[in-house]
Amino acid sequence: MFVAWGPELRFLYNDAYAEILGRKHPAAMGSRFEDIWPEVWADVEPIAAKALRGESSYNENLPLRMNRRGFDEQTWFTFSYSPVRDDAGEIAGLYCAVTETTSEVLNERARQEENERLLALFAQAPSVMAVLREPGHVFELANASYHQLAGGRELLGRPFREALPELEGQGFFELIDQVATTGEAFRADAAPVQFVRPDGRREQYFFNYVLQPIKNPSGQVAGIFMEGNDVTAAVRANHALRAANRRKDEFLAMLAHELRNPLAPISAAADLLAVTGHDPDVVRQSSAIIARQVRHMTGLVDDLLDVSRVTRGLIRLQEQPFDIVSIIGDAVEQVRGLFQARRQHLTLHLPAQAATVLGDRTRLVQIVANLLNNAAKYTAEEGHVEVRAAVLGDEIDITVQDDGVGIAPELLPHVFDLFTQAERSLDRTQGGLGLGLALVKSLVDLHGGRVEAESDGPGTGSRFVVRLPRATVPAPKSPQDRRERIVGSPRPLRLLVVDDNVDAAESLCLLLQALGHHAMVEHDAIGALERAQRERPQLLFLDIGLPEVDGLELARRLRALPETAEATIVAVTGYGQPEDQERTRQAGFDHHMTKPVKLPEILALIEASARKAVESPE
Repeated sequence: MFVAWGPELRFLYNDAYAEILGRKHPAAMGSRFEDIWPEVWADVEPIAAKALRGESSYNENLPLRMNRRGFDEQTWFTFSYSPVRDDAGEIAGLYCAVTETTSEVLNERARQEENERLLALFAQAPSVMAVLREPGHVFELANASYHQLAGGRELLGRPFREALPELEGQGFFELIDQVATTGEAFRADAAPVQFVRPDGRREQYFFNYVLQPIKNPSGQVAGIFMEGNDVTAAVRANHALRAANRRKDEFLAMLAHELRNPLAPISAAADLLAVTGHDPDVVRQSSAIIARQVRHMTGLVDDLLDVSRVTRGLIRLQEQPFDIVSIIGDAVEQVRGLFQARRQHLTLHLPAQAATVLGDRTRLVQIVANLLNNAAKYTAEEGHVEVRAAVLGDEIDITVQDDGVGIAPELLPHVFDLFTQAERSLDRTQGGLGLGLALVKSLVDLHGGRVEAESDGPGTGSRFVVRLPRATVPAPKSPQDRRERIVGSPRPLRLLVVDDNVDAAESLCLLLQALGHHAMVEHDAIGALERAQRERPQLLFLDIGLPEVDGLELARRLRALPETAEATIVAVTGYGQPEDQERTRQAGFDHHMTKPVKLPEILALIEASARKAVESPE
């Protein structure tokens, strides 16, 4: 303490204040207040003047910049000024009780800075952190990561159950109650938890987390510290790794199965040759079996080699401009046998304008053929597959759609993964190694395009869309690359032969079936009309001299039916005079053929009908 006395406020002080004075002691004893502390006089003079007016004051942690030891230093003091009166009762000076609080202030500042630093670390920590205040598990603190996880909801000041109601039934409320009751920490690894996102959907996460009780000096739980690390990506990657490993094992099992299948008939054929090798029929049949199975095995090995080359980046594209129609045509030729064997209907919708892509012809054909092969495999016999090609701005879209078994929602994101076929058909009824769609994805990527799979689920069919960049240069015209090639017969046509001559009708029907078409026979007009309404034939061969209702009247009735109004109707008759041809034309016939019909004429009519089916699909 000190007393500043008299008009000049001369100093009197005790030993404790001498410590505050530093080097100013002992010279300060009896000196003027202003002379002792010139560096702080501007700060304290107004306070001193107030005391000299009779008003006491109290100042806490007042900052003062002093020079006590030969250098300036920042200090803080808590002090009070009171007036001191003389014997006459007049104010003659002031009394100051003072405590230096520099250390306390600096320590408090350091503590606050440390708290701010810790709070900043807490707020910015990548892991989710929160502090719950007890009782009631009320959010006292929550960092940015926790707020983000909660979808930006207001958390502070709200009870845990109220702030995050979606955690009901997931065990979290019970765990927090347990920690608050027992005072024991709880840890969990890769624990699943679902949060509601701002758009209302529930999203699954996985967390490593700890619930740590915060205890007061008496040992009671005053709060709970929650900290968690989002390991969702790692858990999903681990699941994907396990799934890939499982698919690898399934693939190896499939490979063994697929190789054993052709080996069995090859082995049996070899045994048969060893026993009866001199029989020409046995040799011929055994050779055919061996050749067929070797082709099958070669296809498997080729698929494996293709996948290996693509995944290792060894494929080099021989890029040229091609009309996408010719690419689709070549692909259709490759799979025609499979579609005919399964009696499936393949419909093409092709663009009228030029649709040029820049790519490797072999690989582009492989893309479309693999999609068609996939559609045929997963579509029932007599099912329908549709191919559409369209120019959309700077892209060319190729869509392959079927009405087959469809794709389950959980499998849809993985249809282009290697070996996925095992998951789609565990009974192996479809055969193959599950490489086709993976190759499609890789080859489309190599061409700078993209491919997507769509399905509404099992039993609803599938839709695959390939999008390729459209080339700016036209495709060259060449015999092997003409748009007209595809206008042939991309799928078996439905044909109806009507003739009361059974032998004539059956022989023509057999010829049409041998050409790969779905041919039917009727021997009278009534049966023909019923069959036409039921089967919707695209090409009809009618004899003119039918009993009861002749071929001319039958043609008129067929034209009146919506099922055959646009069909191609051909008159097959022994009369070929101009007047005969005029009668058939007026009756609604498209063509007039004179018996006996010749194969080139039939082929030309079939080609024209196929072209009509492509250009005017049902």
